[in-house]
Amino acid sequence: MIRGPQVRLIGSDGRQLGIFAVDGAVKMAQEEGLDLVEISPAASPPVCKVMDYGKYKYQQQKKQHDSKKHQTVVHLKEVKIRPNIDEHDLAVKIRHVRRFLENKDKAKITVQFRGREMQHIDRGREVMEKVVKEIVDVGEPEKAAKMEGRNLMAVLTPK
Repeated sequence: MIRGPQVRLIGSDGRQLGIFAVDGAVKMAQEEGLDLVEISPAASPPVCKVMDYGKYKYQQQKKQHDSKKHQTVVHLKEVKIRPNIDEHDLAVKIRHVRRFLENKDKAKITVQFRGREMQHIDRGREVMEKVVKEIVDVGEPEKAAKMEGRNLMAVLTPK
């Protein structure tokens, strides 16, 4: 699969061996019982290395797996509230938000308005402020509360 008449060859130990014809480079790799792998096809002449290709693919796969292991995935959890919510129900919702933030997830709080509740947006803002005030020790607002259609929304991030 190597195109071009000549290649710059790097040995299995990492030393540069010089410029060889493709046939000679393949023969050297076969003598060592390894493969000739094209590293940089854009270079002039292309750079090839003598290595065990199966082992190389395995190491790349392992590096990729290790890098995924150290990533943290942040989920966005949503809690929906109505503006006329009872105190106890609100306390339960606040506990849920607190748990989400302690688990390092973002929390989206949505106050839904239906029908005539749209005339009392200030009541929804009070509920939103109360939620934000209760969880100030574990989270902080990423975005200020904002109306989008019939919903008042705020996103909270863990501290």
